[in-house]
Amino acid sequence: MTFLSEMRQAWRRHWPHYAAEAAGIGFFMVCGTLLTILFEHPASPVYQALAGPDLLRRAGIGLGMGLVIVVLVYNPWGKRSGAHINPAVTIAFWQLGKIRRADAVWYVLAQLAGALLIGQLLKWALGAYFAHPAVNYMVTEPKRHGQMVAFGAEFVISFILMLVMLLALHHEHLKKSTGWLIGVLLVLYITFESPLSSMSLNPARTLGSAVAAHSYAGMWLYWVAPILAMLLATVFFNKVYKGQTTACAILAGCDAAPNSPHATEPHATEPPVYPVVK
Repeated sequence: MTFLSEMRQAWRRHWPHYAAEAAGIGFFMVCGTLLTILFEHPASPVYQALAGPDLLRRAGIGLGMGLVIVVLVYNPWGKRSGAHINPAVTIAFWQLGKIRRADAVWYVLAQLAGALLIGQLLKWALGAYFAHPAVNYMVTEPKRHGQMVAFGAEFVISFILMLVMLLALHHEHLKKSTGWLIGVLLVLYITFESPLSSMSLNPARTLGSAVAAHSYAGMWLYWVAPILAMLLATVFFNKVYKGQTTACAILAGCDAAPNSPHATEPHATEPPVYPVVK
């Protein structure tokens, strides 16, 4: 059976999960844009009230986005797809065997499609607000410290994020709180790390904003650093836990349903790699 046949089979069985991933990253980008306009656009009364040092405004955006990720993880669609909304997260879980190859490819394609589409819709709907230099299409680009500092910062925050997710999902009492832990990390990252790299973590989100802005400075590092860091986090996790595994790649912390792309033996009604040649 060819890879294209696997892709067709996966689409027929799991397309709602892929739609959830596309919608999830779209919702994330919409909320991020509206929060940035609220806290950073000069015409916003919130910006005017908090004018001056931007730490407090970044904390406000961070708190808002932390709550957004919690909503994404624990809503029914997020529980269905796993709420990855990030190619680096999906690739890392694929390496761990928590999502099948064809499903992982569809997840990444859905995440990219959702980010690219929403970037264009935001550009059309918000116009000058989205394009204003204070918002700048939500572009993530290296700051004044340069690309290597941005690369290092993205690598560190991505490694920590993936490791926290794996450790929490592996822990009997913490796995249901994984989404909240991710939310706390986002608050900290946006508040304190964003001056170094603009705080991406997510290659698809960065690409969606870059295409809307026609600005691609440092694009390579926003793909290489998160993917490499999250893959290395899985290697570290496997080394520490010596082959022990997480229940599934669903960030709400629940076991995968039998018809989920994340289902594995003995819960799966399909083999881990399908379709099987008879």
